[in-house]
Order: sequence, then structure tokens, then C-alpha cells
Amino acid sequence: MVRIETDILGKNNEYAAANRRWFEEHGILALNLVSSPGSGKTSLLTRTLDDLKAEFELSVIEGDQQTANDAERIRETGVRALQINTGKGCHLDGHMVGHALQTLKPVDDSVLFIENVGNLVCPAAFDLGEAHKVAILSVAEGEDKPVKYPDMFHAADLMVLNKIDLLPYLRFDVDRCIEYARRVNPGIKVLQVSAVSGAGMQDWYQWLRTSRQLAAIGR
Repeated sequence: MVRIETDILGKNNEYAAANRRWFEEHGILALNLVSSPGSGKTSLLTRTLDDLKAEFELSVIEGDQQTANDAERIRETGVRALQINTGKGCHLDGHMVGHALQTLKPVDDSVLFIENVGNLVCPAAFDLGEAHKVAILSVAEGEDKPVKYPDMFHAADLMVLNKIDLLPYLRFDVDRCIEYARRVNPGIKVLQVSAVSGAGMQDWYQWLRTSRQLAAIGR
């Protein structure tokens, strides 16, 4: 079993490395959005697309086991989206993303969001060639998620704590959640946002702008 896992991840890493080289050559900021189901990932993404689509080029790869519901929501913003259905698979992999790029063809110096399958376990191990993994956690899920699923938060560069508009109605310890996240990943950056009220969204947008500029410089 160990040999099989090693072979699978090794092959995936080859595809991911090819994706990463392509992103770097074209100055594309690729972000791997990961979360459990119900975190508000798609709502956060659609608001982001609506607010930033006039500022720079955006595109989306959507990953789900079934349906094209989320891709249709993305397309309603006017941003191009490509759906990948994984069937029984619990994550996207480097080969799936590389194949999708041939069809989607994101433009140079743009931002590509890869919305992974809702799952805090499997996507942690699979590099897609992205510049950053962004872990989205809603305050409705419980503050202990970073220590219950440490591999995901250890792999992420940024944790977006979403749905903070619900904090008055929940027992959720924000400080403890952030402490847990930094226990497994001392360097993780944390942003607190609400895709519904708009609270904290400007901080998220500024992080995107800065990350995009760095991607363009590295081209």
C-alpha cells in the first residue's frame, strides 16, 4: 500500500510540476481553494469574481464529484469556468488540471481559481501546481478543524475564516481557532471574512492583488 501511494503521488507531482512551469511562464496566479462542504467556498468565489472581474482577467476550474451546479453559478458572473466531475474521486489531481488547462486556456497574467472537491483530507496530499493552497473554514464548522485535519492546514499558505457574520449566533472561539491553525502551521496567514456582509473582503482582495503582482514579476 505504501508503494502504491508513493507511485501515485510521484506521478501526480510530475503533472503538478509541469502545470507549475506553465503557470510561471505565463504569469498566471493559480490558487487551489480547499474546504469541507458548506464552508461557503463557492459563495466567496462568486462574490470575488463579481467584485474583481473588471480589474483583471479571471477564470475558474470547478471540481465536484457530480453535477455542474457550481460551474453554472460561476458562469453567471460572466467569468469563464470549466467543470471537472471526479465521479467517485475525492479530489482533483495534477493530470485533471493540466488537461483542463488545454480547454480553458487562461490568459497570461491572469488569476486562475481551482475550486477543489469539498473535502479536508484527500486534497491536502495532491499538488496541482498552484502557487498557494487556500483553506476556507466557516465559523459554523467548529474551531478545532485545524487540529482535526492538520495535513490540510499545514499545506495551506492562507486560511480564510468565512461567515464571520454568524459569530453573534454561534459558540465559536476565533482566537482558539487561529491558535490551532498556527499550531500545525506557524507560518499560515489568516483572514476573517464574510462573503454575505462583505466584512473583511477588502483584505482578501488585497492579498489576491499582491499575490498576482508577485506571479507577474516572476514570469
